[in-house]
This record gives sequence, C-alpha cells and structure tokens, in this order.
Amino acid sequence: MLRFFIIFSVLLIGLFTLEILQPAEKYVILPFTSLIADISVWIVQVFDDNVIATGNVIRDKVSGFGVRIERGCNGLEAVIILFAAIFAFPAPLKNKLIGFTAGFFAIQLLNLVRIISLYYLGQWNYTAFEWFHLYLWQALIILDALVVWMIWLRTLPNSRPPADDPEPESG
Repeated sequence: MLRFFIIFSVLLIGLFTLEILQPAEKYVILPFTSLIADISVWIVQVFDDNVIATGNVIRDKVSGFGVRIERGCNGLEAVIILFAAIFAFPAPLKNKLIGFTAGFFAIQLLNLVRIISLYYLGQWNYTAFEWFHLYLWQALIILDALVVWMIWLRTLPNSRPPADDPEPESG
C-alpha cells in the first residue's frame, strides 16, 4: 500500500507539474480543449443549429450567450488522477493500458455531458449554472475517475494463488 501511495503521489505531482508548463499549455491543453469545444458543438448542432465554437468558447449565435472551457473544465485533471491511480497499481501493463483508455473515454464522455448541460443551464438560469458548475459537476467528474478506477480494479486478474482446500477425510 505504501508503494502505491508513493508512486501515485509522484505521478500526480509530476503530471500536474507538466500540465502547468507553457509548452504543455500551448501544444496539448489548448488544442485538446478546443477539440472538446468542437465535439460539444457538433453534438449540440444535432438539435440546435444556433451554436458555434470559436477556440475554447461555445456560443449561441442568437442570444450571444457562451461558455468558455478553461483549464479544469476539460476533464484532464480527472484523467491525470485516473492515470496516476492505474499506473501506480501493480497490474499487468496490458490491463493498465486498457483501463486507462476506457477511463479516458468515460471521463471525456461525461465531461461532454457536463459542458453541454452547462451551456443550456447558463442560458436558462445563471445561478443554477454557477451552482452546477462549481459544485455538482466538479465532484461528479472526479467521482467518475474514482468509479472507473474501482471498476478497473475488479477486472484485474487475481494475482493471488487459490487457497488450498484441505482434502476431505475419507471414512
């Protein structure tokens, strides 16, 4: 357990440090966040033609209302936490890669729901938007990472040898 905690902490500190560096911001974070905005708009346009994306902003063409997807709102922090948890845990690399890939998409799918719901909540009621944005959705995205990790743990092959059953006595 101590080994897990140390590796988990080192990975978290290392990845969060990398995330805040200017090259990561320019070449990874901003393009990824713009991609999330584009995907969100693509989904919304199935039902509503009045939405556009400009960089990391999703805006209603009619009302002008928009939401900006900032650092912390793109799901990458939850992905980093999930990565650290999966790769700190002693398991086969194949299982780690499969678990992380599935978890990445699970987090990002929920994050798309989050972004789209906040876009509509903000147009309907700004107080509700603020509450959902600051409290509910933040917790749900992190909870998603935790649930994915726990499901992943349950899918791992059992590394313990089966307990030897004593042979029944014959009489």
